[in-house]
Amino acid sequence: MSNTSAGPSSSKARVGSSQSSESTLKRKRGMFQKELQHMMYGFGDDPNPLPETISLVEDIVVEYVTDMVHKAQDVGTKRGRLLTEDFLFLIRKDLPKLNRCTELLSMNEELKQARKAFDTDEEKLASVD
Repeated sequence: MSNTSAGPSSSKARVGSSQSSESTLKRKRGMFQKELQHMMYGFGDDPNPLPETISLVEDIVVEYVTDMVHKAQDVGTKRGRLLTEDFLFLIRKDLPKLNRCTELLSMNEELKQARKAFDTDEEKLASVD
C-alpha cells in the first residue's frame, strides 16, 4: 500500500509524519477491534476470530484510511482545505466504492433534514402549549 508514484521528496516529507502517526497509533491500538470483529463475522468469519487476525485487519484499515487522508490532503492543498469531494475524486475509478459513498452521503443528508424537521416540529408544539 505504499505510494510508488510519489517522488523521493514527498516520501521523505511523509517519513516524519508517518513516524509521529505511528506513535499515535500505538497509543490507540485496538480502538476498532470490537467493530472489526462484528464486521468480520458479518462477512463470514468466526464469531470470535483470533486477536492476531483482528489486529492485522485493524492495521490494514488504519493504514488505508491514513493513506487516503494523506492523498486527499494533497488534492485539497490547492484550495487550502479538505472537502468530501476530495475523497470522492480519489475513489472515482472504483465504482462500487464510489456508489456506496454517494449513497451514504445522501442518506446522511436525508437524516440531517429529518432531524431538522423534527426539531422545528417540536419547537412549534412547545410554543403552542
